[in-house]
Amino acid sequence: MKNVKSIIATLIIILSISCSNSQNFKSVDVATFKSTLEKTNDVQLIDVRTEDEFNGGHIKNAKNISIASENWNSSIGNLDKTKPVLVYCLSGGRSKKAATELKELGFKEVIELDGGYLAWSKANPQSNAVWTGMTKEEYTKLLASDKIVVIDFYAKWCAPCKKMAPYLEKMNTELASTVTIHRIDADKNKSLFNALGYQGLPVILVYKNGKETFKKNEFVSEEELRKVL
Repeated sequence: MKNVKSIIATLIIILSISCSNSQNFKSVDVATFKSTLEKTNDVQLIDVRTEDEFNGGHIKNAKNISIASENWNSSIGNLDKTKPVLVYCLSGGRSKKAATELKELGFKEVIELDGGYLAWSKANPQSNAVWTGMTKEEYTKLLASDKIVVIDFYAKWCAPCKKMAPYLEKMNTELASTVTIHRIDADKNKSLFNALGYQGLPVILVYKNGKETFKKNEFVSEEELRKVL
């Protein structure tokens, strides 16, 4: 019986250690991330988004190493494991994955920006001063319709967005007489997306007679969307 209790106690200790190490990087808000950047010498600031996203706007002095790239492992191998590494993506999903991998590879200190570049741009509008993509005026015109208008903010890398795409395209054809569905690439329209105050993807909105009647900042099933139309 004592041996059994001893084994159980050991397992509990092992499990508790495992759980405590499940996220052993720091996830911080914009203010803390910015302060760390300013105070850290020889900072290793990594933008893990795609090259197109990076070219559309990024934090000053960031280096682009896309986590989706085939060269991800070899590129991060050139970083100094003894110095802090600060990572971010668009909204936080990919950067958390990247931070986890960096810690597993032995990097001493990894700091991740919670909310990603979207949160950074909202808190530091001067870093996103150049307006690109659809304007607010053009967006507003999309909403002025006799039909029900569905807006879908998406991105090519967004898994839930990919899952929703087939049924949205199908519905756009089936319900063409009463419903118009506009799919807007958030990466190509960052200025608009940030100006509207959205964070994370997908974002689904429904407008009737120009008034918003439904909004959800996460995956929406076909059944749920049909119910609100």
